[in-house]
Amino acid sequence: MALVILVNVVGSRTGAGSGGVADVSGAGSSSSHGQLPVLPVQTPPTSAGADGACPALVQDLPQQVVGEPARRVSSASPYVRAWGDPAVVLVCGVERPAAFTVGAPLIQIDGVQWFVDTSDPKTVVWTAVDRPVYVQVRVPASTDSASVTELTSHLTRALPSQAPRPGS
Repeated sequence: MALVILVNVVGSRTGAGSGGVADVSGAGSSSSHGQLPVLPVQTPPTSAGADGACPALVQDLPQQVVGEPARRVSSASPYVRAWGDPAVVLVCGVERPAAFTVGAPLIQIDGVQWFVDTSDPKTVVWTAVDRPVYVQVRVPASTDSASVTELTSHLTRALPSQAPRPGS
């Protein structure tokens, strides 16, 4: 089985430059951490499992994801990070997705198994289901999965894998 992930690369929108050559280095980001407004993020109450597992993950997360800068968040949980506008949001220690039941399809990226919820037309919700805690990455539906692919390596380093635990 092969998984092909396509990355959407967009050229400069300012009109300056060399005729549509995309800047994929991340150095040309149009906004910085301090310029983006604080993003409010609703989270479930923090669990003991999250307190044990999530610090290692959030300490390992990058300052940029697919060239987009980290941005400040306002949340009851210390285990939330966000990048860019529209934001890609990672929340460590969420509850198991209700639709993640026995037989639900999963997508594996670099050793992490993801349950993908596309029920919201504006946001695709990816949940890592094979770690000691569930980790959710919310991605604008207008973008591709490159941010999830980039964040996967951080999950692999920080959280050990285990068998997924679907609901009945």
